[in-house]
Amino acid sequence: MNQVSKKTYQGQNLCHSKDLYQDKDASINTILAEEKSNYDLEEKQLLPGYPKIPTSIQLRNYQQKAVENWFANKGRGTLKMATGSGKTITALAIATQLYQKIGLQVLLVVCPYRHLVTQWARECENFNLKPLLAFENVRNWQSQLSTELYNVHSGNQRFLTVITTNASLMTDGLQSQLKYFPDKTLIIGDEAHNFGSPKLEASLPRNIGLRLALSATPERYFDDWGTEVLFDYFGSVLQPELTLADAIRQGALVHYLYYPILVELTESESFIYAKLTKRIGWALTNEKDLQKNDTLTSLLMQRARLIGSAANKLSALRELMTERLHTSHTLFYCGDGSVEGVLSEENSRQLAAVTRLLGTELGYRVNTYTAETPLGEREELRRQFESGELQGLVAIRCLDEGVDIPAIQTAVILASSSNPRQFIQRRGRVLRQHPGKERATLFDMIVLPPDLGRETLEVERNLLKKELKRFLEFANLADNAGEARTKLLQLQKRYGLLDL
Repeated sequence: MNQVSKKTYQGQNLCHSKDLYQDKDASINTILAEEKSNYDLEEKQLLPGYPKIPTSIQLRNYQQKAVENWFANKGRGTLKMATGSGKTITALAIATQLYQKIGLQVLLVVCPYRHLVTQWARECENFNLKPLLAFENVRNWQSQLSTELYNVHSGNQRFLTVITTNASLMTDGLQSQLKYFPDKTLIIGDEAHNFGSPKLEASLPRNIGLRLALSATPERYFDDWGTEVLFDYFGSVLQPELTLADAIRQGALVHYLYYPILVELTESESFIYAKLTKRIGWALTNEKDLQKNDTLTSLLMQRARLIGSAANKLSALRELMTERLHTSHTLFYCGDGSVEGVLSEENSRQLAAVTRLLGTELGYRVNTYTAETPLGEREELRRQFESGELQGLVAIRCLDEGVDIPAIQTAVILASSSNPRQFIQRRGRVLRQHPGKERATLFDMIVLPPDLGRETLEVERNLLKKELKRFLEFANLADNAGEARTKLLQLQKRYGLLDL
């Protein structure tokens, strides 16, 4: 970049002050008002590297309305659509129309994890783009990015697509280049709820005015400030919002069967559970600011880990899969481990136990899919899973956000977090459309809390209420809603939650 002066680029210093989020509004209006007469689009669209909607894709009505509303909102907005309903395609359609209308020069896609970079790259290639993957080792991409930005500014290159990760966005290697991105740049934040975290929010480029956020669940769990700064930067939720029920009704996702599997704790687990619940009740009663109560958070996490690794889940899994050894395309979700980090001891034990039970004891062809699985190996696992060479994948959270394996027919959820985002992500992951896939099946292991004394019963009711609502909502949308609701009735009766 040193061969070109900063004056040529007129780069701006990055500023993280909230009141400067709208500093590009005037230029957005100017950019969106430009005519495309200066661009020989028909000639350029015959060449690779310029956005073009493939002939195989026909936007659904809700996708087209979302595109229109993003433009009407002056080039800002958040797409809140159910997982699997086509947010990526909608976003690339917006980029294509921007190119046709104003001669968009740069598309910058930021996504949370490495495996999503390669997934975005595949989708971009379908749209005639040649993306530069700017993540991991900076020496592999910084020089090329600098050269291609120079070519864009000098007119030697009309379009540049850059795909990076949240982690790479925060590094000096990419931050030092952001000021040189031209005015006609669109930034797309995938799984955008992550951008509400303080460090990531501070790294977002203020000199890029055209902004689009994608998330099935943009509102951050127990983080109003993070939700506010996310919408301040990218723009508010655009209509139409697309719920899971909407997506199924419109044919964007497949129908499904839902089977709750109720699991009892062992005697020793019940003792620990009751002890933790009493301490949680005390923390709830004596702490004013619950969102900043580290003691309460720690206790809730300990209890969640206890529930997630409940020993009787293996017995329930053995009973379930003994009758399903002929099946394939099954995903097994284990403990709530880190997405791109080190697995906890409990999660590692459950992952190993489930894999041993399925593979060694039952002869079901499975392999593990975790954050520690190298990217190249993940692609090979995807191929083996889709072809049926592998009957199942045993996964931790790295299959929660964004990963597209539509061949999944069945999911067995052994452990979930209390965060509703994870629940929503997992449902959509399994309900994606695929040739020959008419309906999906979900088996959801739900731990029955032990009978507790009167002093902790009310605490337990309040903690359970929100989670049970999610189970009931999912049961209500299933093709076997009556059967699923009847199974959950046992849990409702035990805790006096029949009004849900």
